[in-house]
Amino acid sequence: MLIYRFILCLLLSFMVFLPAIGQSQAQNDTLPDAVNKKRLLLLGSGFTVGYTGMIVGLNKAWYDNSERTSFHFFNDNREWQQVDKAGHFWGAFQQSRAGVDMLRWAGVPNRKAILYGGLLGVVLQTPIEVFDGYQADYGASVGDLVANTAGSAALVAQELAWNEVRIMPKFSFHKTKYAQLRPNVLGSNLAERALKDYNGQTYWLTVDVAAFQKEESKWPKWLGVSVGYGAEEMVYNHIETNEALGYQMRRQFYLSPDLNLHRIKTKSKLLNTTFYVLSIFKFPAPTLEYATGKGFKLHPVYF
Repeated sequence: MLIYRFILCLLLSFMVFLPAIGQSQAQNDTLPDAVNKKRLLLLGSGFTVGYTGMIVGLNKAWYDNSERTSFHFFNDNREWQQVDKAGHFWGAFQQSRAGVDMLRWAGVPNRKAILYGGLLGVVLQTPIEVFDGYQADYGASVGDLVANTAGSAALVAQELAWNEVRIMPKFSFHKTKYAQLRPNVLGSNLAERALKDYNGQTYWLTVDVAAFQKEESKWPKWLGVSVGYGAEEMVYNHIETNEALGYQMRRQFYLSPDLNLHRIKTKSKLLNTTFYVLSIFKFPAPTLEYATGKGFKLHPVYF
């Protein structure tokens, strides 16, 4: 359930900003000197309508029929080997990235665009934690709040330091055998499993190697190096319950090449936008894995 709400927030940010995301990146060096009030109004009204609809929809879909209590916190930091926290970091980063680029597109001065747009991840995610805080079955998660804030802060820090993203959080997913053991929790079909089965989710940091090299370097700008994190055998999120039933949670670490799709620029706004959106996902590639308790494994292609 948590991942559903998280993905919905991520999709909302791209739905609001999609009309000009590719254009904002492709024209980053030729932004207008003055604020474009029409574009700013378009962004503001689109965000207000979309965000209000999301909050109302979330409240009706997930909270109307649940038992409510006084506001409280719930410590879920030990659950799912913190893969869910990596997901919150990824989502908040990408939402803030969209916010910064769109304020630039609207002509907002660069530093203000970074500082104000960089708050978007926190703005989108925090009300959901407030909603959770009133639910009897769970509560507001400090860990989630920290991960959301860290994701937005990581984007702001890179933009202030380099005026661009050089280390990109990404996501990938593959089917696992564990979802069928608890389909009500981990998903009963492919779409649900992509959102709910933490065993198949991998979160990456792709380093734009060329951005750290001199202009005369021959390293391809489209080629990055990615490190990833995931975990397996998480049928139950409670460690003791999981172990009692014979499942041993283990962490997984990955090293792999990747494509810097956001570095590929074309004359097509549609294509630029497509590359921009797809750049939040890790490209399938040969990958070296290290799993705790199992050692190293080479995947010819890892999804």
